[in-house]
Amino acid sequence: MKILAIESSCDETAAAVVEDGRKVISSVVASQVEEHKLYGGVVPEIASRRHAEAIVPVVKNSLEQAELTLKEIDAIAVTYAPGLIGALLVGVNFAKGLSLSTGLPLVPTHHLRSHIASNYISNPNLKPPFLCLVVSGGHSHIVMVEDYTKMRIIGKTRDDAAGEAFDKAARTMGMPYPGGIALDKVAEDGDPFAFKLPRPTVSGSQYDFSFSGLKTAVINLIHNSAQKGIELNKADVCASFRYAVVDCLKTNFLKAAEDLKVDKLVIAGGVSANRLLRSSLQEECDKHGLAFYMPEKSLCGDNAAMVGSQGYYEFLSGNIASTDLNAFATMSIEL
Repeated sequence: MKILAIESSCDETAAAVVEDGRKVISSVVASQVEEHKLYGGVVPEIASRRHAEAIVPVVKNSLEQAELTLKEIDAIAVTYAPGLIGALLVGVNFAKGLSLSTGLPLVPTHHLRSHIASNYISNPNLKPPFLCLVVSGGHSHIVMVEDYTKMRIIGKTRDDAAGEAFDKAARTMGMPYPGGIALDKVAEDGDPFAFKLPRPTVSGSQYDFSFSGLKTAVINLIHNSAQKGIELNKADVCASFRYAVVDCLKTNFLKAAEDLKVDKLVIAGGVSANRLLRSSLQEECDKHGLAFYMPEKSLCGDNAAMVGSQGYYEFLSGNIASTDLNAFATMSIEL
């Protein structure tokens, strides 16, 4: 079964053709990063306009790369939540029009579920159930994936997401957008124990995260040092902050796995590309005899291949939308 997938939840316009949820036939991504760098982050209005300009050539290119026509496609999957509402609407409305004109089934696909599904592409033998740590710019969740379309939230952030904390800390240090990627690279040359930073916890919710206080602590460290004329070693600050964030993520994730007696762990989302998170979780899983899966780095960021993968399983479960499908800025992964 071949699915044409469309993704436009933030600042990447993407389209892909995926076969049977596991095989990527084509994948095209038009990124807006260079334009949003001028503003230090994503400007929703600009993102929506660029999606409207790019979506036709991107979808056309994905079909051309796959050497397929719409007559050879079996269904259309589209990200409809969560994300920037204006950006989502571009993809949703385009997919609805395409579905109406071709008669192809329209499959509404959740963005975070798609991030998890990126692992089905990178790891063809991976099947639920498993415990997944979903970490991105807007979300930090521990999710029990009981089946391809049945998921349960075990823990989540109470304030900032891990990716958001990375980006804001990086911006305070004068790094370009996307800050998390830049911070990760600089941290490689630093001492993770140079600065003592807090490990916030949530009372009564041992699996939940809180990154707001940690983010504020590193920003205050930078500002206070600047006011006193003290020059900080940027690599050490980055390394210490990255270590603290990863420590929080890893601790709660492994604790949840232990308590739930899960022996199969997975990571997903933009922050799953973080070098320390990948290496430290791999080390811990090897130490405790746990199976560990992660997506290829090329699939960690937003793309349509992951939408096509999850869309396949949504289709099999009977999740088909009518042409009154709407987009939603927020929506639980549990649906």
